[in-house]
Amino acid sequence: MADPTRFNGRISDWILHKENQLIVFNKPAGLPVQPDKTGDANLLSMGAAYVHHDLYLIHRLDRPVSGVVVFGQKPAAQTSLTRQLKAGTVEKHYLAIVANRPEKDADTLKHYLRNAPGNRSAIDETPSEGSKLAELDYKYLGSSDRYHLLAIQLKTGRKHQIRCQLAAIGCPLRGDTKYGFKRANPDGNIDLHSYKIAYDHPVTEERVTHVAPLPEGAVWEAFKDII
Repeated sequence: MADPTRFNGRISDWILHKENQLIVFNKPAGLPVQPDKTGDANLLSMGAAYVHHDLYLIHRLDRPVSGVVVFGQKPAAQTSLTRQLKAGTVEKHYLAIVANRPEKDADTLKHYLRNAPGNRSAIDETPSEGSKLAELDYKYLGSSDRYHLLAIQLKTGRKHQIRCQLAAIGCPLRGDTKYGFKRANPDGNIDLHSYKIAYDHPVTEERVTHVAPLPEGAVWEAFKDII
């Protein structure tokens, strides 16, 4: 089993928000959100141990992705946010460091994604059996000496959606060899960060927003002044 202490800081350092309905973490890249076949440490189990009761899964991030993850502290909170996700009223914003600057500085991408061998998603330009519509908006924010930063707003939530759709326009994520980047990052993670999430509070119905600080490292540091 992976040692959770290899991640920087303690789990309490990752908490962005905590109250009786919900708890919000800034997940380190490389840590699974929930238990998987590897048996490695995971955020859901670690969070439950921290608060001394079960937490309720609402949404996921890929293991090599960092950023905002929201868990319900009560089943009713999970139900409320799950309903909002299905209705498309939860705003999910990401930051992506890519190899190539896209041809357009802003665009809406629409593709049809289907499962493919090797735990991947593949794109069809038109609907096919088993495919689902994937839609996102992106905006170019700036460049460093070697890489480019994009802001992403998801319109749908498909498996590997951002990774697959950006690769389809020639902009694979830094470190994402599964989708066309030339080499892996030293830590095996990819430069995709779940930066911000907004939803209606399950009890008060007020609009709530959480923002996750950027990951550490020189590559992200190069962009801190333009975010």
